[in-house]
Amino acid sequence: MLSKRRTFLQAGMAAGTLAVAAGAGLLTPRDVLAAWPEQAFKAKKYPDALQALAGSAEPASSDAVKVKAPDIAENGAVVSVTVTTDLPEVENISVFVPVNTFPLSASFEMSNATEGFITARIKMAKTSDVIAVVKANGKLYTAKKSVKVTLGGCGG
Repeated sequence: MLSKRRTFLQAGMAAGTLAVAAGAGLLTPRDVLAAWPEQAFKAKKYPDALQALAGSAEPASSDAVKVKAPDIAENGAVVSVTVTTDLPEVENISVFVPVNTFPLSASFEMSNATEGFITARIKMAKTSDVIAVVKANGKLYTAKKSVKVTLGGCGG
């Protein structure tokens, strides 16, 4: 009975310490999680974001990369996007919307054990292309899909 009480008190104190550290701003999610491409997400132009993310602004167009998104998005705040690829050794899949204030909408680091597939909901400021960039085997490949964002949700 005494050992159960001791374990419970130790777990409670550990949780309390973490809560105090997080509340004081000493422990933020960015510090706890893996590194993220801060400069790429802060870039205000598509070529700059791509350069910061992948080290190159010249991806090759590829039929092996597929972007699935609606032709017309009635609500630009929630646009569902799916990117798939058959390319081997996919390292990263990123989604860009060039007309957004910050073009990089999402970036996913992939492991060798995963398929080349992501799905996400992104925000779109207005009608634009949704550009998928896949880094596979050290090279960049891209595909895009035009999405029309309507204001009133009536398709026009």
